[in-house]
Amino acid sequence: MSFGSSPIATKIELLKTRRSMQVAKMVHKILDDKREVLLKKIDEMIEEASKARDDIWNPLNEIYRSIFNSYLSLGSATMDSISTSIPPSVEVDVNIRRIVDVKVPTLKVTETQSSDKIGYGFIDTVASVDNASKLIKNVLPGIYRAAEYENAIFRLAKELEKTQKLINALEYVIMPQYQNSMTFIKSTLEEREREEFVRLKKVKVVLDRRKE
Repeated sequence: MSFGSSPIATKIELLKTRRSMQVAKMVHKILDDKREVLLKKIDEMIEEASKARDDIWNPLNEIYRSIFNSYLSLGSATMDSISTSIPPSVEVDVNIRRIVDVKVPTLKVTETQSSDKIGYGFIDTVASVDNASKLIKNVLPGIYRAAEYENAIFRLAKELEKTQKLINALEYVIMPQYQNSMTFIKSTLEEREREEFVRLKKVKVVLDRRKE
């Protein structure tokens, strides 16, 4: 049916509108169930993300202190040289999983063969550099895990927003329009039936008079 225009007042159109209303109600139920599942999953992800952030917060503070002390002791030029000489310690593979039909990236972190190599000499560095390097290596998996949860929350929240918009459209636009159309068609058909009844009654009166 065309929204915004008066429907055709026929029994066939009434049946079509009723079927459309039934479909709209089924879709609304499906979307409402999906919304509940999304809300539950988002709550679970927020809890996991909070735990992941708590696990990396203290190590990150210690890393920042160690790096700060290293910069004070060695200077920015030396630190930049050290940072470029350290080989990558982990590899990250990105896969996709579905949560409530939402594509969510998952990260698989593995240590590289060169993860145990230092890449710089001990003579020209200080202990804070070694401490920062060790802490960074240990905290990286936690950072990736926290990032994975944060990304999942964002994607699920976007899907929840889309689902809520569809539910609002059904509740406040589509279903009321179907209901108004059915009311209009039924009232029009009833009015026609009353007019037809009155017309037939008049015809009967005329016929009875002719018989007399």
